[in-house]
Amino acid sequence: MCLAIPTQITTIDDQQMATVALGGVERRISLIMTPEAQVGDYVLVHTGYAITLLSPEEAQASLEAFAALAAIQEELDRTEGVSDD
Repeated sequence: MCLAIPTQITTIDDQQMATVALGGVERRISLIMTPEAQVGDYVLVHTGYAITLLSPEEAQASLEAFAALAAIQEELDRTEGVSDD
């Protein structure tokens, strides 16, 4: 299974490379598949490539879903091994 993460473009250079930010982490990605992308746009990133543009609303909904899943996993990890015996 593959997972594409929504991120926001912070800079673009003249080589179709962009810097994106997510949760305080910056990464360099290729815009070769999304040449219409601009600074401030949200893109789905997979294996170092922006594969599609997202509206801000779509990006926010995806990020909220990832946060909810992370909270569920955290709760499962915390209660793992606890027995009701």
